[in-house]
Amino acid sequence: MSDLVVALALVLCIEGALYALAPGLVRRMAAELPGIPDTTLRLGGLVAAIIGVIIVWLVRG
Repeated sequence: MSDLVVALALVLCIEGALYALAPGLVRRMAAELPGIPDTTLRLGGLVAAIIGVIIVWLVRG
């Protein structure tokens, strides 16, 4: 359970850093989202999730 809390905290740190360091970039990316097809967003999310699982698997063994 503590690993899950640490993972969520890291997500918050990364997202917070993005908003703090590049708010204009985040705003532009958010404005582009409605024009991206659902299938493309879904595929991007799936690829990101798979990469995340692979990284955790390699690090945690």
